Amino acid sequence: MVTQPPFPPDSAPQPNQIDLFGQPVPNPSAPGLATPPPWDPALIPTSAAIPIPPGTYGHVHDLEEPCNRCQRCGLGATRIRGVVGRGNPLAKVMCIGEGPGQQEDEQGLPFVGPAGQLFDRILAAVKFDRDRDVYICNAVKCRPPGNRKPEPKEIAACRPYLLEQIRLVNPLIIVLVGGTAVQALTGDTTGITRLRGQWRMWDDRLCMPIFHPSYLLRNPSRDTGSPKWHTWQDIQAIRAKYDELLASPS
Repeated sequence: MVTQPPFPPDSAPQPNQIDLFGQPVPNPSAPGLATPPPWDPALIPTSAAIPIPPGTYGHVHDLEEPCNRCQRCGLGATRIRGVVGRGNPLAKVMCIGEGPGQQEDEQGLPFVGPAGQLFDRILAAVKFDRDRDVYICNAVKCRPPGNRKPEPKEIAACRPYLLEQIRLVNPLIIVLVGGTAVQALTGDTTGITRLRGQWRMWDDRLCMPIFHPSYLLRNPSRDTGSPKWHTWQDIQAIRAKYDELLASPS
């Protein structure tokens, strides 16, 4: 399989740089710019204008309280619970989905509805234990009304939480489950059908986009070339890469 060109890594912002979602990115080292103020972490959930600098949180569990009172976007007004993550916070494989559905919103855990149950079976098929071998989260931590796709401003408001999760888990492999996850992390809006199954690099981390299990539920065929067939190839490639990386000398 031919490796495609890498995703653009996060890099040091330059003066007047615009981020993936159209917001100016201040550069503390640029001439004439003051050092950013030491924001009170308690204010982070109140506004998307307040940054979440790397190192704000010491453990992924520290995100639970702010996410459960977060109002950085409009989703906070309609959710029941913030849905942060589940699994091993020190896992070498991190799976990022789109956003919580109804059952996830009610239980406060990601990937517990029908699509999540199918995803558990996909992981188990290559002997990944969902509690031991992977950490699972979503691009947005609150359920979009009617399970609609998250809007760009909602993704942007939640992205700093996601970046902190990635920093804290420090995975070797990131599985991008669906096109929204790809867009949230990398800004790439290319369709998932074109991206899936291709290893990419983001921030010096291996990333593999795959179909979202909800898409597989709508396309149940297992024939060669079907979405389920492709997902089986992709999850085997992820397992093989995982084994290869663990076997490599540190």
